Amino acid sequence: MALAIASREVDGVTVLDLSGRITLGEGSVQLRDAIRDLIGKGQRRILLDLGEVNYIDSSGLGELVSAFTTAKNQGANLKLLKLTKKVHDLLQLTKLYTVFDIYDDEASAIASFK
Repeated sequence: MALAIASREVDGVTVLDLSGRITLGEGSVQLRDAIRDLIGKGQRRILLDLGEVNYIDSSGLGELVSAFTTAKNQGANLKLLKLTKKVHDLLQLTKLYTVFDIYDDEASAIASFK
């Protein structure tokens, strides 16, 4: 299943609801384009809801790191929400868990931007 991205606004924070797989090719390109587009439009608070993402390969992981770096360099803030066990374990294994701000519930994630 390819990556599906739905965007919504909550208290001035853009939430991207992701579902499917973030993999080499289409999935990682879609994510990159969506985040660059938001930053290009001046959005500085971005939350990625990964609750429905069932698989991320190394390319997808690289894209998450790249998105985080791009956001930081542009003065934006990118955080992660609702990691599945697979994705959580992957971030622990790669030591990226310490790089990202990660939240389990949307309310506290939204509040963290203020």
